[in-house]
Amino acid sequence: MSETTDFGFRAVPISDKARRVGEVFTSVAFRYDLMNDLMSAGVHRIWKAFAVALARPRCGERVLDIAGGTGDMTARLVDRVGPRGHVVSTDVNAAMLRLGRDRLIDRGIAGNVAYAFADAEALPFADGSFDLLLIAFGLRNVTDKSRALRSMHRVLRHGGRLVILEFSRAVMPLLQHLYDLYSFNVIPLLGQIVAGDRASYRYLVESIRRHPDQAALMTMMQEAGFEMAGYHNLSGGIAAVHRGYKL
Repeated sequence: MSETTDFGFRAVPISDKARRVGEVFTSVAFRYDLMNDLMSAGVHRIWKAFAVALARPRCGERVLDIAGGTGDMTARLVDRVGPRGHVVSTDVNAAMLRLGRDRLIDRGIAGNVAYAFADAEALPFADGSFDLLLIAFGLRNVTDKSRALRSMHRVLRHGGRLVILEFSRAVMPLLQHLYDLYSFNVIPLLGQIVAGDRASYRYLVESIRRHPDQAALMTMMQEAGFEMAGYHNLSGGIAAVHRGYKL
């Protein structure tokens, strides 16, 4: 009997999760940014701006944007590192990676940015290649999160930092209850109306509930070798930004 992992609230063979997640993001790619705006009333943009500010990308740094998707975080990072810096945007989903590349090219963003089809669990870069790693709303879709964190630690230089922006757990039970009502009733309906895909957005909601909470993710970062790990709650803990260093 094969080992299983979670795919939303369902248990699936470990070997099958990546394929299923890939199908979800291939389905939602072209409506992904619009749906993010609708689902969060635009608040996700504030969360992303906070994550980048906390990451403090500096002029001339080499930065890895993991699960870069449609490129909105990559664009923010490219602007911060300047022409002497370099940003690599990775994704394990070819449709999302192409969309992000095309959108940045359309905006005239090129020269100090590159793209790589890459799995977060086995990043294809040399040890110590980057000053900063950032992953926004991607870690919860990774099959083996601990392995991915170890891979991130490996490609980060000594003194570098990892920043993770991800959905988490609301700190107040009432807020979590209201958020659950909204998530399970409104978001799949929006997915059906806007993206024509209710099932994918049901999975995305369920994947948030399966993701480790703030303290558990911080512990996982520490176990992967990150030091001075900590987190900041956003919107009452609906999302959180974690940061850790390779010292």
